[in-house]
Amino acid sequence: MNFKNLLAAIAVVGTLVTAIAAEAADKKVVVGYQTDALPSSVAIANGEFARDTGYDIDFRRFNSGAEIFAAIASGDVQVGYVGSSPFAAAVSRGLEVKAFYLASISGIDEALVVRNGSGIESLNDLKGKKLAAAPVSTDHYQLLALIKSLGLTEKDVQVFAIPQPEIVASYNRGDIDGGFVWDPALTELKKNGKVLVTSKDVADKGAPTFSAWVATSKFAADNPEFLKGFASVINKYYASFASDKAAWGSDSDNAKSLAKLLGGTPEQQASALKNLTLLTPGVQASDAWLGGGEKAGAGKILKDTALFLKEQGKVSGVLENYGAFVTADALTAVSN
Repeated sequence: MNFKNLLAAIAVVGTLVTAIAAEAADKKVVVGYQTDALPSSVAIANGEFARDTGYDIDFRRFNSGAEIFAAIASGDVQVGYVGSSPFAAAVSRGLEVKAFYLASISGIDEALVVRNGSGIESLNDLKGKKLAAAPVSTDHYQLLALIKSLGLTEKDVQVFAIPQPEIVASYNRGDIDGGFVWDPALTELKKNGKVLVTSKDVADKGAPTFSAWVATSKFAADNPEFLKGFASVINKYYASFASDKAAWGSDSDNAKSLAKLLGGTPEQQASALKNLTLLTPGVQASDAWLGGGEKAGAGKILKDTALFLKEQGKVSGVLENYGAFVTADALTAVSN
């Protein structure tokens, strides 16, 4: 090989190396998750999300959906697990994201727990009490909606918007009378109190919520195969949870993995999983939830939530339609 051909060969190799490096760099993503017990969180613990999608995934833990949206807005996170209330607030303020998989819908996994000795025996006893929920969370939204449904205002019931760890500490000190929370705080508060009302109860009163995996609109457009692969992994674990109860018991490897990743004990994680209300991919892809474009049911929930948040002074404006922020595209590979 003469010198000219050698240089040409080196140039070709250099181009290939650059292309491979660029492709590898493109396959990096930061994913935000929370402490909620989900079957699919096992795939975070064992690395299956990364293996099945082929992406280098940096999983980062957050205390709330509001924190995840702040990280998305700053460009630090591209995919995240969030609740519908911070979701509605974020897109109403101009953030471009799309929900591509519903993790769960209003159930008994989120609830208002009232402290023993607080004097609260029923909803009629909430006037004059001190309650708390994480800022701009689905729980915060539902707590405010519950208070309104009772004909009360925040002048009648003191509502503190504080992070869940602070809720647990304040509750244990006796500084507050109750908290609308999810696990692991839910389990902690129930040790010295009782569930007064669940997320499903509030949904039945007209304030439904959901939690979802969302991606920035740009990332979703540039990485559709990642979203499909990610959704397929979630569906695999949800299907296992629905069909193989023994694999998710308190002494199972799955429960142990969740406890190691999220905290608490395997028994607590197994118990928390039983509280979830999950939807199959086919149901999610229907117009009732993520499908149907502007007619999407999840989009309607987002708009109704945004209208309530505007009424409460939490957001300044409401969009005409929220269907553009949900998509069933990632479910097409797993909904049949």
